[in-house]
Amino acid sequence: MRKSVIACLTVAALSVGAVAGADGHISDKQIAAAVKARQSHMQLYAFHLTTLGGMAKGEVPYDSEAAAAAANSIVALTGLAQSGYWLPGSDSESIENTKALPAIWADGSDVGAKSGALTDAAFAMQTAAATDLDSLKVAMEGLGGACGACHKMYRQASN
Repeated sequence: MRKSVIACLTVAALSVGAVAGADGHISDKQIAAAVKARQSHMQLYAFHLTTLGGMAKGEVPYDSEAAAAAANSIVALTGLAQSGYWLPGSDSESIENTKALPAIWADGSDVGAKSGALTDAAFAMQTAAATDLDSLKVAMEGLGGACGACHKMYRQASN
């Protein structure tokens, strides 16, 4: 499964140009739609991570079914094609209302590796979530670390 996710990400990364018009121009409307889609995607991650994090912190009782559902959703989110979300010119220095730093698009960016680490952590959580609370807590460290590693490098800090 992991290999198929990586293959999809690679194909997606190579197909970003297909989003542009015939002249290579990406319209403001396309950029706005891309930003909205990626922010919605991130909100879905946050929604499911809140369920798991609440259990890990003891804020809500551990529920193996709810934990498994949240973990399964995160795995599904990591498998969605995302290349259309990350259009050149949709960074925090080019437009307002985004925290995506230009470093995402820079040569040598390791955003793909970080995405792979998130996928790995999501699969680990999927295995752990329905097992028991202690397993969920351990997997939450890995999942939170994967999210944080990308945000630290590629997301503008909140004011």
